Parts: sequence; structure tokens; C-alpha cells
Amino acid sequence: MQSPMLEILEPALFTSVQDAGQSGWQAFGVPRGGPMDAHAHRAANLLTGNPPDAAALEIGITSAHLLAHTDCIIAACGAGFALLVDSRPLPLWMSVYVRAGQRIWLEKVEGGNWAVLAIHGAIHPPPAPARLQNGQILAVGGSVNFPYGLAGRKIHPDAIPDYGAYRRRSLRTLPGPQQSRFTPQSLEQFYAGRYPISTSSDRVGYRLGSSPLQHADEAEMLSEGMARGCIQVPPDGQPIVMQADCPTTGGYPKVASVIAADQPILAQIPFGAGQVSFAETDIASAQAEYRAQIQRLDSSLGHSEDDYLWAGF
Repeated sequence: MQSPMLEILEPALFTSVQDAGQSGWQAFGVPRGGPMDAHAHRAANLLTGNPPDAAALEIGITSAHLLAHTDCIIAACGAGFALLVDSRPLPLWMSVYVRAGQRIWLEKVEGGNWAVLAIHGAIHPPPAPARLQNGQILAVGGSVNFPYGLAGRKIHPDAIPDYGAYRRRSLRTLPGPQQSRFTPQSLEQFYAGRYPISTSSDRVGYRLGSSPLQHADEAEMLSEGMARGCIQVPPDGQPIVMQADCPTTGGYPKVASVIAADQPILAQIPFGAGQVSFAETDIASAQAEYRAQIQRLDSSLGHSEDDYLWAGF
């Protein structure tokens, strides 16, 4: 069997190959990276029979258009996108058989920012540039026998994040190590306020529009380790939530950190439209919720008998 290949006909504003991220290199100044929506990334790989950390295509902010050069099994997960194969609408969070020569669209719609497109065999990460260009060919690991049985797999709805949850509840945070560097009024303001996500946000960080938080101490400090989810507050008082490509160190006080279980919801809040609020939780609760989220996903696979999932037929 010929190894599957995908061609980028039209990239989105953010189109890159992402695995689960590189751990163990932050001490050398190398950001962890990885997908903006780690839950969608894991689910798409699960649907296509790949390891959970396998490389997949991340598409963000605008639409993307691809061409399948060989038969393949794909799955798209995330929010804010619609999947079409040769103009036929198909569901997210399900695996689909695509024939050679068929075109794949991920069309931007309302409700989110990022989609992950996984393909059975996993994409081989290309060299620089990180952002993919028109005409770029992505090689994929092939199988000896075509895995027809993977088509039509689906994720149970209970294991799909409630991406609209930010409208009804606060995202959970752990206290930041420098909370004492903010005035009591600012801490009260932080947990009582609602913050729009600035349109200047990106994979490095989400900028929150708000009334500035007031530092009780100096607004700068000696740089220390940084992780995704940390909420830094620079001298202008406007919080920034660190995201997948955040630097490994930072020199601004951190007021709080968004827990891993709520980071997919944060990632998908529409820029310039949605608003987020925060509530404090504890480490034990944050760890328990993350473990439960992963367990629900990994045990959620079902199978659909709908013929339309076989886009190639």
C-alpha cells in the first residue's frame, strides 16, 4: 500500500503540525508547544488508531483546504469548524474514510478557534517553517493493510468538552505564586470580573481585556519558570494567559493558573466575542478532574453505522 499523503491547497491563518508537545526541554529554553486544544488532539488520534501523542494537523482561526493523494482515514475534532469532503458535510468527532483525489475542507464557523485533523498513520512533522504553506505535501505513516474498520468510529458526547461552558460558569484556577504582589482589591476584581479574549491573542498567550489589575509591589521580578495556563500580569495590569507556545520563563507576577481540564474550553473561546471568568480551586480537585476527563475520553469510543461517514463511497 502506498503511504498516505495530504497536500495543503489553502492553509488557515494558523496551520501547523503538532504532536502532544515536547517535555523535558524547558530548562534549555525550548517551549513545550503542542496543540492548543489537547483534548481534541487526543480524541482525533484515538479515532484514527494513532497513539495519543501522534502528530496531527492543527488548523486555527480561518478555513483550510486540503487534497488527499491516497485513500486515508481521517478525523477532525475541536470547535468552530465544519468538516466537508468534496462539499459533503461530515461530523466532527468521528472518523471518516476519504478516497484518493478527494478534497477536504475545514470551514471556519462560529463557536471556537481551533480544529485538529488526524490521519491514520500520523503525520510526519516537516522541518521549518512551522506554519505550513500552499502546495506543501505531508507524508503519513502507512499500514500494510488499509484499516477500513476504523471508519465510523465516534466519541461519545459525554467525552466531548462543553465548549460553551464559559458562558455559564467560571474556569477553574489555582492560586498564582505571586498573589501577594497584588492589592486585595485587585484580587477581588480578578475573581469577580469577566474578561473578553483580545483579537491580538495567539498560540503564545491570550490577552484579557479588563480594567487593569493593580500591583501591590513592583510589577517586574526576577524571571522564573513558566507553564501553560499561568496568568501573568505585566506592568500595564492587563492579564495574559500563557498558551501552548509560551516562553519557558517570565518576569511578571502570576496571579493564577488555569487548570489543565479547563484549558481546552479557554482555547476555544472566540476571540473578541466570548468572555471568561475565573474561580479558585485546589490541586487535588484539579488533578482529579483531569484524570476523570482523560478516562472518559479513552473509554468513550463507539461506532456509527451511518453510510455517509464513508465519504469515498
